[in-house]
Amino acid sequence: MERKSKAEVEGFLKILPPVEFACIYGSSLHPNNQDKSTMTDYILGVADPLQWHSENLKLNKNHYASWMVHLGGARLITEVADDIGVGVHFNPFVTWNGKMFKYGVVRMHDLIHDVLYWERFYFSGRLQKPVYVVVDNLDIQNINSVNLRSAVSAALLLLPSEFTEEDLYAKMCSLSYLGDLRMLFAEDKNKVKKIVRGQFDQFHTMYKPFLEEYEAKKLLRFSSAANHQIQVFQDCNLSGACSLVSALPPSIRSQMSMKLGEKTKLNDTGQIVRNVAISSREEAAKCLQRILRQKVMVSSTRQAVSGLLAVGGVNATRYLAKKIRKAWNSWR
Repeated sequence: MERKSKAEVEGFLKILPPVEFACIYGSSLHPNNQDKSTMTDYILGVADPLQWHSENLKLNKNHYASWMVHLGGARLITEVADDIGVGVHFNPFVTWNGKMFKYGVVRMHDLIHDVLYWERFYFSGRLQKPVYVVVDNLDIQNINSVNLRSAVSAALLLLPSEFTEEDLYAKMCSLSYLGDLRMLFAEDKNKVKKIVRGQFDQFHTMYKPFLEEYEAKKLLRFSSAANHQIQVFQDCNLSGACSLVSALPPSIRSQMSMKLGEKTKLNDTGQIVRNVAISSREEAAKCLQRILRQKVMVSSTRQAVSGLLAVGGVNATRYLAKKIRKAWNSWR
């Protein structure tokens, strides 16, 4: 980010209680975004959301919906996030230094668990796209490498034998939008394409080590095309599909085993290894797609309800109107 923008995003955090992790995500990172009214979106990881919100209410009570402040304070804020949403509370339309900000506060344990296991496939989906990390006391960027490798595996399983590098990033980017109800009426239909094309170099940098790893394992082959695009080839045989499935997060493999069955074998040390029983690549791809769609649908719906409660009526209407306007413009 530019020096001025970097000072700005770091400066905003100084008005909040300390956090363990902070990153900026979303449209404000796009180099081609000229909309000056765009909010800067943060994910903030904290050890104890209840304690953090208690401290923040003393510093920034105006960031919260008044009904939550008066009826339950930090405890109600945390309960709505955990019991109705997916563990994150968002404060949008926060004005500071002439700019607009939105920040979501999540328990560090929940953030790390979702990154590693895709239990809710919410934070993991956001961290599969380029973000700007401001604070990282627990080395989440290193932990996130597990998430990125899993995203490559999932995308490859859903792609044909030949595709471009841009197709690959678009497929990885689209994973967290499968089943998201907002994509039907309140999101730009070209969102994935704009994200990838606007941040292509960042995607390339993020995923290059994993693509090289898969190339070394003979799962991928690359060649240059006339239009300067990298053409990617993968072997779509059953053994390749099994390798990709084995690299998916444990919760995904467990659900696939429940639907497709499992097979066991002894490894070199005599331990029993359980794998998903795959009869065809197409079957595995369809199963994975259904699982991810259901996860995203549940998480996005829960968070939408939680978010509407958290921001209050006026801000909810304002936020939804902005989303629908973007969606409408993309369909015109």
